[in-house]
Amino acid sequence: MKSRQVVFDIFRLKNEGCSTRAIARTIGIGRNTVVRYLKNPDQSLIPRLKPVSKLDPYKDDIKEALEKDPSVGAPVILRLIKEQGYKGKITILRDYLQRKRKQSHQKRAFIRFESKPGEQIQIDWAHFGSISYGDTYRKVYALVAIESYSRMLYVEFTHSMNQQTLHGCLFNAFKYFGGTPKTLVVDNMLTAVTERESRLIRFNGSFLDFLRPFSINPIACNPGAPYEKGKIERAIRYLRRNFIPLASFEDIKDYQQQVLNWLDKVANIRIHQTTGEAPKERFLKVSLKPLPDLIPQPLETATVIVHKDFAVKFDTNSYTTPPWAIGKKLTLKANQYSVWVYHKNKLICSYPRCWERKKRLETEAHLEQVKKLSRKLWETREISAFAALGEEFRDYLEQLPSANLSLKKQVVSLLNLLDQYGIKSLSWAILKALKHRAYGADYIENILYQEMIPINQYPPVKLKNEALNRIRLSAPTLTDYDAIALKRRRYHD
Repeated sequence: MKSRQVVFDIFRLKNEGCSTRAIARTIGIGRNTVVRYLKNPDQSLIPRLKPVSKLDPYKDDIKEALEKDPSVGAPVILRLIKEQGYKGKITILRDYLQRKRKQSHQKRAFIRFESKPGEQIQIDWAHFGSISYGDTYRKVYALVAIESYSRMLYVEFTHSMNQQTLHGCLFNAFKYFGGTPKTLVVDNMLTAVTERESRLIRFNGSFLDFLRPFSINPIACNPGAPYEKGKIERAIRYLRRNFIPLASFEDIKDYQQQVLNWLDKVANIRIHQTTGEAPKERFLKVSLKPLPDLIPQPLETATVIVHKDFAVKFDTNSYTTPPWAIGKKLTLKANQYSVWVYHKNKLICSYPRCWERKKRLETEAHLEQVKKLSRKLWETREISAFAALGEEFRDYLEQLPSANLSLKKQVVSLLNLLDQYGIKSLSWAILKALKHRAYGADYIENILYQEMIPINQYPPVKLKNEALNRIRLSAPTLTDYDAIALKRRRYHD
């Protein structure tokens, strides 16, 4: 049956002198169809006779069988209707049963499920286009979380959906809600679910490690069942329609500041259509589990090497470090707004996070250190080892060139004093020398000789290869070993 517009165009083209073939080609229909409508333009109003199926006389019997057992198979029903005279084959019956079951599934009613206060939080990611930083474009995502009973919302905008970002956003959501729920409903995101086979679910190991201290039980929705997380789906739709339109943003920090203001002044104080209450008022009835003590903020973490340009690489950008760290492995931590660089758990520099690409971020202090000592000197093993001992050692190192002495020889002598007296005594002597502006290993040795007693520590064995004798290793931190021991304990538990 063609539309009235098609019928009108057939007659319009015919009146313009077009042939039947031309009309069919122009409209995109068959020539026989054109001829049929030219003969009778009102044929669409003529009722068509439905084709008679061999199953028609037995459909009531089939319906009755399905009501008794909706899962009954086609061979069973075939035996039943054959006894009553059915002459057709099983193929027609199977097609009919498939259509009936599909219609039944589509018409199935879903009961609205209401959670108890504090029982459940639903989460999901949503994509919100991109934003430019100079010539760089970064995608914008939002983790949306909703407390199911009250419909209290939390939203965090990010430029990533990786594992550490997910954990950081969830941690911030728990802080926003003031506690944790019993269950967390997630979609089948790879950062939460790594494998699924029917009802068997394998959750992401890192995700489970994150949830364990909070005593939260994760629940993964079934694929193709959006009604299982309908609250978060509607929350994301509400965010798209109510917050994003007509808004403008400078960067990801601006996104977050504006959405937090929107949550406090609009989303969480409106009267919710389903509950008839404001989420913020309804949330007063919610009692969440308190957050555990001493759980650190989840951050993106990476082990980075300081290159010869005294900088580390992270997310395509370079961040400078003190030049004494050249060649060392450092720990870099980052969130959406900041980057921190650590040497043996001690913070040595920090930056606002750069979302442009292939940029170099540096500080005046690092540049000044490079100017006082050439980069080549910073790369020598002895000077790098001496500078890594502490801030007072680096300050003294920067002042040594003013004594017009061989810097490398001075550092070697100071390291020998370190072997004799230990780091605490040497640190005390250096601080005293800095106070009196006494620069040189001889001054330090004199201070130590007069006021300190050498520790009973024998020098290392001398090797034939002098290059090996000059190797100095940084003192290890026990926290590294503690982390390994705790990881093994968790694995065995």
